[in-house]
Amino acid sequence: MILVTSAEMRAIDRFAIEGIGIPAMVLMENAGRAVADEVVRIQETEAPRSGNADGRAPRWIVLVGKGNNGGDGIVCARHLVERGYDVLLLYAASPDGWSGEAAAQRDIARRMGLTEAVYGQPGTPDWPRWDGIVDALLGTGTSGPPREPCASLIREANASGLPIVSADLPSGLNADTGEVADPCIRARVTVALAAMKRGLLLYPGAEAAGEVVVRPIGIPAEAVKRQQVNTFVLNEETLKDKLGMPFPLRRDADTHKGTYGHALIVAGSRPMSGAGLLCARAALRAGSGLVTWAVPELLALPLAGRLPEAMIRGLPDGGSGEWSGVPAAQVAALAAGKQAVVVGPGLGRWPGDAAWLRELWESVDAPLVLDADALNMLADAGDFPASWPRRERGAVLTPHPGEMARLSGLSAREVQADRIGLARRYAERLGAALVLKGARTVVAGPDGSAYVNTTGNPGMATGGSGDVLAGVIGALLAQGWDAMQAAAGGVYWHGAAGDRAAASREFPASLIAGDIIERL
Repeated sequence: MILVTSAEMRAIDRFAIEGIGIPAMVLMENAGRAVADEVVRIQETEAPRSGNADGRAPRWIVLVGKGNNGGDGIVCARHLVERGYDVLLLYAASPDGWSGEAAAQRDIARRMGLTEAVYGQPGTPDWPRWDGIVDALLGTGTSGPPREPCASLIREANASGLPIVSADLPSGLNADTGEVADPCIRARVTVALAAMKRGLLLYPGAEAAGEVVVRPIGIPAEAVKRQQVNTFVLNEETLKDKLGMPFPLRRDADTHKGTYGHALIVAGSRPMSGAGLLCARAALRAGSGLVTWAVPELLALPLAGRLPEAMIRGLPDGGSGEWSGVPAAQVAALAAGKQAVVVGPGLGRWPGDAAWLRELWESVDAPLVLDADALNMLADAGDFPASWPRRERGAVLTPHPGEMARLSGLSAREVQADRIGLARRYAERLGAALVLKGARTVVAGPDGSAYVNTTGNPGMATGGSGDVLAGVIGALLAQGWDAMQAAAGGVYWHGAAGDRAAASREFPASLIAGDIIERL
């Protein structure tokens, strides 16, 4: 499923209308009917609550703004009336000066005798008398906080407590970034018309949008293909169709542990050995045939047996028990023959660590996953990625917003304001896959593609969750998937396991990282 910006959606609409010749009124008719269908579904669900079991007609208010979004709302009202609903068209402001398709829909509604009122004038509704609201005030063509009278109307609609169905986009929501203005409609359901808009999937917009359903309105596939949209919703369909990665993964009968690769986990330190343990354990659960967990030599004996399925390897550390005492050449030598190397979880920091990491970047032949402390080393390198060579065997970076801020030189707030755009630009610049973690994790590739994940839950906001993800991605790389496949597949699988783990617990907040591993 594609994920479009407002500009991309306008271009798609324009080509369908001007290039193919589909009348705009036809698209508007289909859009309004799609919204009406969702209203009927909600009404049937809400009927016991609304108390209209006495046989009276369902009562819905359609909030109408100017432009095409308002026109969609008027069409919706017509179809609801045809289905026996009692409908009020509540215009945010007088529609008498309208033009274009919305004006034509206004005139049709008037000739049909639909009840209408202008907000703030006589006829403004008594909200408790109604069963629900259709939000058709502001569409994708608007920007900035809603102005009066829409702002007041949005506040009243939210305060009414009635279920709200938004046409295409909740009014007040930025279609591209997911930024929520003050005020913004809080929808029960949003009917995304023709395609999912980015802001409906990204937080905080996803919360304001409620349940999102995507409905076709008659735009041919050719109009979409011409825009070459390269941002997608990350789900099982996308993994299969866009990335060639069927999920869940299957295994052939005639295979052995060597078939599924050998992952090296360079992680854990004296105060943070658990990070390495979680990462290595996740790599095993995610299907890596063999896993070696590398630690400073002094730590190998105390950690022996903690993960019997993995091979633990102590590297000469000069008796310090710290990674600062382990030459990068020793790590690179151990990486020889491995199919993937994960570096960073619980590693710690020390003087000269950026140079240590660069040596691994340049000398390790296997694909790399850089997480946690390895990312902070990159941020402090000063010349990354400008003077660092591109890796032919691939790399995956997995920053959370704070780490991404340090890597990019931006604030965390700036990172969150443009998650897709920033991830895409950085991945292209780096020539590697980038996983920008958080609610609705973004996976971006060096080819300019980006995927926004649909799995995961707030219970996964717990220490060690990122270490598990790094291990899962490393395991997929070891099994032969390329960097983008491993990154996207790992993110989706990790989130799905977290969802299963949360569902099995009475309180999702009690979720811990080990629970995610057990649900892989």
